[in-house]
Amino acid sequence: MTALGASVEQKSIGKCLLYNWVEERATAVLDNERPRAHIHKNGHKGILTMDLSSKVQGVTTVNDAFTPPKGHGVRQRGLRGELLENDLLKKISEQIHAEFNPDPPKTEFCSTTKEDYKVEGFQPSLPSPLKEHDYKSDQAITFWSENHHQIQGVTAVRTRDTPFKMNATFSTPISEHMDDKPILYTPEN
Repeated sequence: MTALGASVEQKSIGKCLLYNWVEERATAVLDNERPRAHIHKNGHKGILTMDLSSKVQGVTTVNDAFTPPKGHGVRQRGLRGELLENDLLKKISEQIHAEFNPDPPKTEFCSTTKEDYKVEGFQPSLPSPLKEHDYKSDQAITFWSENHHQIQGVTAVRTRDTPFKMNATFSTPISEHMDDKPILYTPEN
């Protein structure tokens, strides 16, 4: 007999069944690596299959036979205690969520004009009228009536009483002018 066979025979513990000696001989080398209690609990890896990724490889008879204890079907804690615990968990989770995820800062929408012409301490006031106006008969004062002398292509306004008129000379072709005025320049050939 070889030295390995002799050590297996000496190590066999207790009585074994008739054909169980084959298994003991196959696991004799593995038995030296770990304590006996660990081997009984977790078994030997690689005896039944060499595929270590298979589902059966990680299952032992102890783990497979174990069933976790089930409840009695009766409350172990009172309803008030559970509600208080759930409420406390909810409050704490909201506080932690608010701490780690703060609200974004409020966006202030401001136009360029508002930003550029904003002066602190400015109090707007209406100017006092220079003369009495009859709003029923006087022409309305607008931006265009105040700045008509700066705009090109507008009929000359002789008095403030005349209505504001537009001139179409800038859009009328030169050949269609009906004015008696002489043309200031000659058309190209």
